[in-house]
Amino acid sequence: MTTALLELPEIKTVRSYSMFGFSSIYIIFKEEAEFYWTRSRILEKLNSLPGGTLPTGVQPQLSPDATGLGQVFWYTLEGRDAAGNPTGGWDPQELRSTQDWYVRYALQGVDGVAEVASIGGFVKEYQIDVDPDALRAYGLTLSEVFAAVRGSNLDVGARTIEVNSVEYVIRGLGFIKSLDDLRKTVITQRDNVPITLGRISEIGFGPALRRGALDKAGAEAVGGVVVARYGENPLAVIKRVKEKIASISTGLPQKTLADGTVSHIELMPFSDRTGLISETLGTLEDAIRDEILVTIIVVALIVMHLRSALLISSVLPLAVMFAFVAMKLTGVDANIVAWSGIAIAIGTVVDMGLVLIENIFKHLEAEKGRGSTLETVYRACTEVGGAVLTAVATTVISFLPVFTMEGAEGKLFRPLAYTKTFALIGAILVALTVIPPLAHWLIAGKLRTRLGAWSLWGTLGMVGLIAPFAVSWFPLWLGLLLLGVAAFNLLKRPAQTTMAANCHLRVQLHLCAHRGFPVGTHVGTPGTGCPHGATSSSSSARWAVYC
Repeated sequence: MTTALLELPEIKTVRSYSMFGFSSIYIIFKEEAEFYWTRSRILEKLNSLPGGTLPTGVQPQLSPDATGLGQVFWYTLEGRDAAGNPTGGWDPQELRSTQDWYVRYALQGVDGVAEVASIGGFVKEYQIDVDPDALRAYGLTLSEVFAAVRGSNLDVGARTIEVNSVEYVIRGLGFIKSLDDLRKTVITQRDNVPITLGRISEIGFGPALRRGALDKAGAEAVGGVVVARYGENPLAVIKRVKEKIASISTGLPQKTLADGTVSHIELMPFSDRTGLISETLGTLEDAIRDEILVTIIVVALIVMHLRSALLISSVLPLAVMFAFVAMKLTGVDANIVAWSGIAIAIGTVVDMGLVLIENIFKHLEAEKGRGSTLETVYRACTEVGGAVLTAVATTVISFLPVFTMEGAEGKLFRPLAYTKTFALIGAILVALTVIPPLAHWLIAGKLRTRLGAWSLWGTLGMVGLIAPFAVSWFPLWLGLLLLGVAAFNLLKRPAQTTMAANCHLRVQLHLCAHRGFPVGTHVGTPGTGCPHGATSSSSSARWAVYC
């Protein structure tokens, strides 16, 4: 069998193990081989095996389409009362029969489940203890007994007959339903006297031979394991399995014990991967969230400008969201290694926005209000945009060796390289397309009306007031900080309320060759000031103040 399977395409190695009662063959394919394509090749090979390859009665079986990590949910069958307290009263054979003939088939139909394997207890079977002396007395052999038993547990059809223009279907119903059916099974006849199975043997129920057991807290138990299909989301599969368990629980057997207690079989989970997955993802989510919050605070302390800090920090969630979308489109699993790539990239992601904002500040200070602020922001971004793009490209190129890894190393580390690259690409797109227009509005522009200021700081205050109570992961101290900043900016007195300040806000420089000015304009000479204290910013230009 092993040598025959070596002919499969894209195969890497074949390993076989033999134990008492069964043998297992493990086939390892190359990394680029598709999962279900390999299964179809195996089935084709098994169906084309020449006769005599396997012993008589041996039928090879392909394992379910799952991996070694697919055992996502274990449960046991236990007798419980109405209050949920253990009652007992069920022997391992009864529990195993309930598992095999009711629970297993119900859970097998859940979407995403590849297999439901039973474990523990005893498999109920008919057992026939043949008396050798009776065989000798009747002149029978064991092969005749085997043939009689095999033929007695069978339904057969005998076509149809027609009587009075009516067609009747003939069927022979022979499935065994009780021990008496076996006892009345005819093996042969002697002098027209039937020799039944009950004459030569003792027939009864008994447990099948088993090679293992299930132990729970030092006591033998009966249960099963749910195996998730390859490529399925374990959390979603477990959720659907629990919903199915809740729907079938009311139909499970129950009986009244000797003390009058009603014992009902219930499915009790004892190994649920939901907790492990939730805690693992929760730990990583907390780490990423805390890292983002700390980064925002550090940026705010560095630039000492709240609007700039918020603008720089906005790159982080947008880049992380871009990475998640790219993971979904490219099929990268969201495991702990993949999330680690996002955590590693956060420091580099925030640097892009920091470099752009710093350069915008530098150019705005150099201009001091001269010229168009839009052109100033554009010039500042184009000056450092190429350098930022080169820095990101260098980081991405440094991960090229990780992308070329194969085997177990590639499966382990490639998701990290993908997620970090996705986060960096998302950050550079946000930094070069979103930050410049927002910087022109929030930093280079002015809050020209009191309503604009109240809208900005009022929104920030509402976020600080509502977020700690509406969002579980939002820290209270950050909400208080946002609320304090908003209150400070809303309650402070305007810096300038004099007529001179109003004139400064409405000064317009006119480089014109004629002397005509609009009605209501006070005209002054170059280098002089207006009656309210506003002065011209250029000695070669006339100023006009609309008072």
